[in-house]
Amino acid sequence: MNLKDHIRTLPDFPKPGILFYDIGTLLAHGPAWKTTVERLAADLSPEKPEVLLGIESRGFLVAAPLAAALGIGFVMVRKKGKLPGATVSHSYALEYGTDTLEIQEGFLRPGQRVVVVDDLLATGGTAAATVALARRFQAEVIRAAFVIELASLGGRARLDVPVTSLVTYES
Repeated sequence: MNLKDHIRTLPDFPKPGILFYDIGTLLAHGPAWKTTVERLAADLSPEKPEVLLGIESRGFLVAAPLAAALGIGFVMVRKKGKLPGATVSHSYALEYGTDTLEIQEGFLRPGQRVVVVDDLLATGGTAAATVALARRFQAEVIRAAFVIELASLGGRARLDVPVTSLVTYES
């Protein structure tokens, strides 16, 4: 199955000049979504991850069923102030300003084998910040996995872990 056939592109969203790759159409097609999860599970299973870190918010949609398919845990990575209880945070630079990601304390442990998961890899800033945040827990980040990669934006080069992506767009 060609997953690209199930990913809708929307020009000029969220602003003029941006081509948005929408996994909503992939999620809405049961067989294509099942294939997506199965392919990611097959790619990650040999690595023997212990937990998946899903990046807010579409990364949750990928990481939760993938973790269930692998029989492992799923931990949410959210923007500051969105998680209850004590958290560990990591701030990082954006093109214009900064942002902060958080993980709840007690959800990761030192040496735990983790994979960072999101729907799309673009510039790699948020994924790299998630890797850095996981390492604050002394977790072992073994891979990052994405449904879509926008290769021309160079996000893979910003990550110091192996990268899996199912669908690649060059521009």
